[in-house]
Amino acid sequence: MTVQSALRRRGLLERLLATHSWLVYAFFYAPIAVLVVFSFNGGRQVSIWQGASLRWYRQMLQDAALLSALRNSLIVAVVSTIVATALGTATALAMERFRFRTQRVYEGLLYLPIIVPEVTLAAMMLVFFIQAFDYIGRITGTPPNLSLTTIILSHICFNISFVTVVVRARLAGLDPSLEEAAADLYANRWKAFRRVTLPLIMPGVLGGGLLALTMSLDDVVTTSFVSGPGSTTLPVYVFGLVKKGVTPVINAVSALMLLASMTLVFSSLLVQRGGSARKSKAREKERAS
Repeated sequence: MTVQSALRRRGLLERLLATHSWLVYAFFYAPIAVLVVFSFNGGRQVSIWQGASLRWYRQMLQDAALLSALRNSLIVAVVSTIVATALGTATALAMERFRFRTQRVYEGLLYLPIIVPEVTLAAMMLVFFIQAFDYIGRITGTPPNLSLTTIILSHICFNISFVTVVVRARLAGLDPSLEEAAADLYANRWKAFRRVTLPLIMPGVLGGGLLALTMSLDDVVTTSFVSGPGSTTLPVYVFGLVKKGVTPVINAVSALMLLASMTLVFSSLLVQRGGSARKSKAREKERAS
């Protein structure tokens, strides 16, 4: 086999792989593109184009039930993200900086929300809340009901694992000598964490927080299990609309949810990539000096 024939075969193989990749992308993203395009359809028929219009976006903004679901989603997402990010960061620090006897067992339990199917986790959360409310009802006489609080607690439960994974990956590449240098300069643990460790792991913290926010805003299964009257979130509301039939309003809502999710995911990737780039530049400067 000559060199030219080998190069031709390699070029053909690369073109075939490129074509296959584009076909896979088209298979996954063409339905999403169609949904976004038809969210601007002026007619009532979902699959028949009748001219461009913002009619369904205006109707969406006038739907009181939808706006209430959106408000609930934002409340749940913001509160659960803040709490999960704080707890996940603390957990990552404990797992990466300290060693204790049951650490491996704790790691396994920590990653269960990522491994276990979501419907199983949702059923476990529901059973837990029912048992807890029954116990509280025996003491107070008035047991609480499923509400936004139960949704927030459930989202915190599975978001802690995702935040911990992201922050711990950031901590794994952090040079421990920086914290030791801060201690040598008479900084206590809190000051060393606030002035040295936290700024260095901030890209991971922000990335984990944005990931948790995305997971919370998009969750349907767990939320539908642990939600009560008046606590319907936007994904659950959209899922309920789909059961009645696909309408152009669903296309508009789904397009906005898709935009929000993509923005949060790309922001998380950019934050983490920016932190890695700054870290690489700092290492290059150290080597040069």
